[in-house]
Amino acid sequence: MIQTLRAAVEWDICIIGGGATGLGIAVDAASRGLKTLLVEKYDFAKATSSRSTKLVHGGVRYLQQGNIKLVIEALKERGILLKNAPHLVKNQAFIVPNYKWWEGPYYGIGLKVYDWMAGSLGFGPSQFLSREETLALAPSLDTDSLRGGVLYHDGQFDDARLAIHLAMTAADHGATLINYMNVEGLLKSNNKVCGVHLKDTLKDTSKGSATCEVKAKVVINATGVFADSILKMDDEHSDSMLTMSQGIHIVLDRKFLPSNTAILIPRTDDKRVLFAVPWHDKVIVGTTDTPVKNESILFSIIFKNTLRKTLAIQTF
Repeated sequence: MIQTLRAAVEWDICIIGGGATGLGIAVDAASRGLKTLLVEKYDFAKATSSRSTKLVHGGVRYLQQGNIKLVIEALKERGILLKNAPHLVKNQAFIVPNYKWWEGPYYGIGLKVYDWMAGSLGFGPSQFLSREETLALAPSLDTDSLRGGVLYHDGQFDDARLAIHLAMTAADHGATLINYMNVEGLLKSNNKVCGVHLKDTLKDTSKGSATCEVKAKVVINATGVFADSILKMDDEHSDSMLTMSQGIHIVLDRKFLPSNTAILIPRTDDKRVLFAVPWHDKVIVGTTDTPVKNESILFSIIFKNTLRKTLAIQTF
């Protein structure tokens, strides 16, 4: 692929960023017959695309916000993804524990609407659970004031593995994808972007040049939280488009949640949605939502524990 890169005169499309978005664009473009190049500064799925809660959900949190259109779209895409990649996506049962009298009917009716909106692409019907049934499926829940729960179904997936499969699919359609290839700058002609200046960060510079210029009819910035840094290559005075936010998970031993059923807390004290999800022989708990000033500190915020009121902590 590096030889193809250096031999090409011009590309139809050059995609910067090898995460889920960039790789998805590469599949779309290459399958349409476009001469497609994707470059990634580090590993594919290095950042956000491998640091998720491992859920391909239908947007249950957006249902509570009243964003019906987004929920319907997410449910449809969830169902399509299960059909397209059944080896990477599976049905995951969730419990929403109820500690107040109104939570059972409130969340139960909402999740029935969620089922209805999923239609034929649904993963299974939701159901009301007694206190005993809830504890049988999620024994590490705090029993104090527990009234029961609502069981519903959503999707779980391997985010990084899906990204690699997208890369493989794009390559099968003729796309050229190269990681550890950094964009050092943008090429411009008549004040329009017409390509990128690349540096191969793995190449031994003593054996030849590690840099090259690549021309492309279209350049797409698919760098996620780092998008502003690419924009400033075009115009150093451009305003930032993104407001940064840090989400963090903690990984616990499976004894914290000795069950195959995940837990969803719809609202924490600081107004977040909290998941506790089985993942291989561990449990992923999160996520936080902390504003940060810029992308350089996105991965350095310490997790703030907000579990005590809902989840029993003696199993830590």
